[in-house]
Amino acid sequence: MNIASLQRTTDDKLAGSIRLLLAVLFVMTGTMKLVVPMLADAWSGQLLASGLPFHELSRWSVPVIEIFVGFVLGVGLYTRPAAAVVIGIMTVATYVHVVVDDPSLFPLQPSEPIIPLAVIAMCVYLLWRGGGSWSRDLVVAV
Repeated sequence: MNIASLQRTTDDKLAGSIRLLLAVLFVMTGTMKLVVPMLADAWSGQLLASGLPFHELSRWSVPVIEIFVGFVLGVGLYTRPAAAVVIGIMTVATYVHVVVDDPSLFPLQPSEPIIPLAVIAMCVYLLWRGGGSWSRDLVVAV
């Protein structure tokens, strides 16, 4: 696989809309995990309750990665690798939703893994179609 195939896309408005929606979602959630005390505590609690390793590293690095991948998706440059990173994050999020049974640790979302699974489905579409309309990948591909 070469760089050109990672950027290949068409003027797909659905892909562009999904990409921009995910960009906003990840910039917001990453930022909130870092700056909103209630959400930072819930995020930390999720990590502890799920038994995932490297709690302190994950507590700080995952939100930073979410913000970064949100900006990458917003620009639409290398959308497929960004979508693959999001799928990895959301796979772990699905696991957390399944094993953590304390609803107070999910203050702004259902405790069932509805959101992570929906995000994975959207990212699969981006893997298939690319960044779509309004993406830097589309400008490079033309």
